[in-house]
Amino acid sequence: MSRLYGPQHRELQDRFESRPMADRIEAIAAKTEIDDMARAFIESRDMFFLSSVDHNGRPTVSYKGGDPGFVRVLDAQTLAFPSYDGNGMYYSTGNITAHPEIGCLFIDFEKPHRLRLQGRAELVKEGPLLGLFKEAELVVKVTVSEIWQNCPRYVHRYKKEAASRYVPRAGTETPLCEWKRIDGLQDILRPHETTAVEKAGHISIDEWMGRVISGDEKA
Repeated sequence: MSRLYGPQHRELQDRFESRPMADRIEAIAAKTEIDDMARAFIESRDMFFLSSVDHNGRPTVSYKGGDPGFVRVLDAQTLAFPSYDGNGMYYSTGNITAHPEIGCLFIDFEKPHRLRLQGRAELVKEGPLLGLFKEAELVVKVTVSEIWQNCPRYVHRYKKEAASRYVPRAGTETPLCEWKRIDGLQDILRPHETTAVEKAGHISIDEWMGRVISGDEKA
């Protein structure tokens, strides 16, 4: 019995005569544990895409970024990553509290190479795991159900230009998020954000959008 495929997949596999290939890929590539090669790849990534399901049953996808190593493999079936300060929506983490099944896609755009992972996530709100990640508000702990290497055929080759200056780093003060300086947002900021914005000054939404469009690192 397949762990990956249901009737909806089998219907398409049979239509395009790919069932034997799909079965062979599952038999060879799909694993239930993180091996040494997968661990090295995951922990070398500085970004990945996270899929979750919202309260209406809709799939969502989110970009997660940090410095290499911000996703930690704790053991052969468990990994963890931080939830940093964001836009206050807590969309992915909120989704996890109601629908813990998630998917992760790790990509190396320079090789290219990619790895897919399915698992069951939980939010860690206190304890030693939070201490592994500077400024983590929460930690997402994932128990792996399936992990497999994906064909890199259509992955375009890109080179990294620069790391985000907003990633929390040891020994460095994390910059204020610039969009929180936009006029009209001051009444909904948290106290520590209000203090930082008062010190840095306000900007207009047009100014901030201009930075985004131009690729300014201060966006």
